[in-house]
Amino acid sequence: MKARGIAKSATAFRTISEVSSELDVPQHVLRFWEGKFPQLRPLKRGGGRRYYRPEDVELLRQIQSLLYGEGYTIKGVQRLLKDGQVDGDPENRRGSLGLDEPDALETPLEGPPDAADADPDEAEEVSDAASETMPSAVRQAIAQALDELKEARLLLANGEGK
Repeated sequence: MKARGIAKSATAFRTISEVSSELDVPQHVLRFWEGKFPQLRPLKRGGGRRYYRPEDVELLRQIQSLLYGEGYTIKGVQRLLKDGQVDGDPENRRGSLGLDEPDALETPLEGPPDAADADPDEAEEVSDAASETMPSAVRQAIAQALDELKEARLLLANGEGK
């Protein structure tokens, strides 16, 4: 990173704009992740300005990789961080979560269910099954968008969105 023509040391603290630029992640997403991952605690100075330590930036890099690269959901990454499984091998992570874990990467079903064969009372089950056939990256993007909308709703309800 360069600030005014001078390169910052690897141990220097970074502002949210510098981290956002470095990771190519919008600032609002970084702030959202702070609320979702208690392990992420940048220093906050006067006026609420954030300063990220090198270890914060590395954690953000890992979160970004898990969410966008490996297709985990926020809950899945929260579980990995809680269990201390972030730095390991991706194959070991998937195996350790187990097949019954809803937040683990899932293999799509053989094919989409045939809605014509479904009982109208089972329409919701068909919808849920159909969503499992979506690529995990699409499911993750939808889940993240939903989480962001819920967060925005809370902010608006608390009068913080003004």
